[in-house]
Amino acid sequence: MPQIASVSRNAAHDRLRERFCSTDLWDNLPVGVCCCDTEGYLLGFNRRAIELWGRRPEVQRERYGGATRLFTEAGVLLPKEQGPLAEALRTGKSISNQLVVKEDARGRRTVVLYNAEPVRDESGVLLGAVGCFQEAAAPQRLFSASVFADQQNHEKDLRSFSVLQTMPVAIYATDTAGRITFANAACEKFAGGELRVGSDLARAGWQFYSLEGELLRHDEWPVAITLKNGHAPPPVELLLERSDGRRFRVLPHPVPMFDGVGRLTGALNMLVDVTAVHEVDVQLARLSAIVASSDDAIISKSRDGVITSWNAAASRIYGYEDHEVIGKPITIIIPPELHQEELDILAKIRRGDRVDHYETVRITKDGRRIDVSLTVSPILDRLGRVVGASKVSRDITERKRNEQIQRLLVRELNHRVKNTLATVQAIATQTIRSAKSPNEFLGNFQGRLQALARVHEMLTNTSWQGAAIEDLIREQLLFDSDADERINLNGPNVVLNPQAALHLALILHELGTNARKYGALSVSQGTLELRWTVRDHAGVLLLDWKESGGPLVRPPERRGFGSPLIERSLDAQAGKVLLNFEPEGVTCEIVLPLEVEGHGVEEDRSSFASRKDGTSSAGSAKARVLVVEDEPLVAMDIAMVLSEAGCEVIGPAASLDEARSLIAAGAVDAALLDANLGGYPVDDLAAELKHNSTPFAFLTGYGREGMPPAFRDAPLIEKPFMPEQLLQAVRQLIGQRAMA
Repeated sequence: MPQIASVSRNAAHDRLRERFCSTDLWDNLPVGVCCCDTEGYLLGFNRRAIELWGRRPEVQRERYGGATRLFTEAGVLLPKEQGPLAEALRTGKSISNQLVVKEDARGRRTVVLYNAEPVRDESGVLLGAVGCFQEAAAPQRLFSASVFADQQNHEKDLRSFSVLQTMPVAIYATDTAGRITFANAACEKFAGGELRVGSDLARAGWQFYSLEGELLRHDEWPVAITLKNGHAPPPVELLLERSDGRRFRVLPHPVPMFDGVGRLTGALNMLVDVTAVHEVDVQLARLSAIVASSDDAIISKSRDGVITSWNAAASRIYGYEDHEVIGKPITIIIPPELHQEELDILAKIRRGDRVDHYETVRITKDGRRIDVSLTVSPILDRLGRVVGASKVSRDITERKRNEQIQRLLVRELNHRVKNTLATVQAIATQTIRSAKSPNEFLGNFQGRLQALARVHEMLTNTSWQGAAIEDLIREQLLFDSDADERINLNGPNVVLNPQAALHLALILHELGTNARKYGALSVSQGTLELRWTVRDHAGVLLLDWKESGGPLVRPPERRGFGSPLIERSLDAQAGKVLLNFEPEGVTCEIVLPLEVEGHGVEEDRSSFASRKDGTSSAGSAKARVLVVEDEPLVAMDIAMVLSEAGCEVIGPAASLDEARSLIAAGAVDAALLDANLGGYPVDDLAAELKHNSTPFAFLTGYGREGMPPAFRDAPLIEKPFMPEQLLQAVRQLIGQRAMA
């Protein structure tokens, strides 16, 4: 703490007035100057201070500039006890080039550059402080011409130059020849010790340059022009270079001095260092350009959350123009349910904490909700106090949408992979059951996997948009050959959806394998005619397979895997098959709807019909399990596992309508649901089962995120599955039914 004068208050006042308030030099300065005691009470001020304040305060009754109010650059009111003069008194240290906003008595606000210097007596005791302030955003006023009544008054004021020794701004005087007659301490410090009283100013080691970098001759210096013309030139900023190479941006304020008869006696010059102000202006201009050109919304707000600035990107993202939101609370763009989030952010900002990237939701002018990524940083004034916050927000709605699509695609890919694995598992299980030897199993299994691989490759090449039927037939029947004279194909160009393509590929593989092993394609003279047409009015594909010229055909002695695969594959597509083993050759008529909706075609299906006997669970010794699955091979595998365990399989149902019919028929003890049937969710089916108090589990390639939102806590069996896993789940479901 500075040492406070132990002398009486009146004695201290007298000393300060004698040193600072008894000279006319103050009124010749182009800056506001005031003097106060250790308690901040004003003892004196010059004419320019009154102009800047907008009023004349009462001496010894008002403190730190009277009714004038100071604000930080961010517009926050600065208490008088925290102003530059108060800081100089409190710390006993100089306050240099502090930018503040001054509000005069008329309510007009301007930015001023403030300097304050503590004043001590010869023994170092603090007597008060002197302040010097000037407008930073406008050209400074010139000195008034000093007119002295006579030489005695002139000498008296020259002696009074000592009052300028403690001024915090560089001031010096010269005679008419340009020799230095006075330089205050601030000037000597600014000059780097290069100014000496009695020396020629032109030899002081200074150089002046225009802002464009052009070196000025000595006779072009502002003080030289003042001495030559008897009046000061217009104020202009220059670059001052010392002999050590350091450069400063200065604003010279020379004024001529005259004696009592009007003769020029010299000049008084004040060099205002505006380097810091210029650097601030450059930084502000650079920052303003960055903010204006940024693609991110940059918004500043007060400590209370009131919007104080709004850039062009904010207008583009949120829809409001700056005049529509400045002065309004930031909550105008925040959903009501997130207002507490904003209060928490403001609390962190007031503590000086930074809020790093976080994602949230905001509301645009037209009511749309958008996803944004925010960063919030506190805005500090020159004293390190939090005066507001800067908020940078980036519209990530498109990114979030893409992420959602990506998650959906990954989930769908995962589902397809798991379904494919479950299909492979079913192929392996069913093939090994029908094979007579390991070699037969290996050949049949490899052939079916290759058929599955070929159709997957075709669908991948079209981004799973579908497959042309002729290309599909050639892939499954001709393999790597371009043609086979024994095979005749005839039909229109038809594109099958991915599910239909997968099923038809397996059907064609089974028929083609049988023909090459035992039928018309097993001999060179045999032929195969494959014709297809489309019933436009019904959107149904009719495919006719006819073999001839091969060995005598006998109906198979046992039903293998191929026939059920064909039946179930068509059953999954709401189709029909008529397979005949005529002596002259196998014929197969296939009816396949091209588009199978979730609510639509009801066909008379023979597959597994023997299991739909309508027996109620109360009158049946077997547990009745409803299977809802649109992958035919997987459905066959599930049905086989359940049947061998002693369950009665209801279904399998491959469509929503068929599943509804089976549920409505009642007498179901438990159900296994695929989460998706031909692209349609099974939410309604799950709701119906729950309404009927029928326990169910999802058996799907999706994880829990792909299950209906209302039933994500339901039991889940993920594909591919182990038979023991499936049976354990069914036992638990049956147990729930028994307990209910």
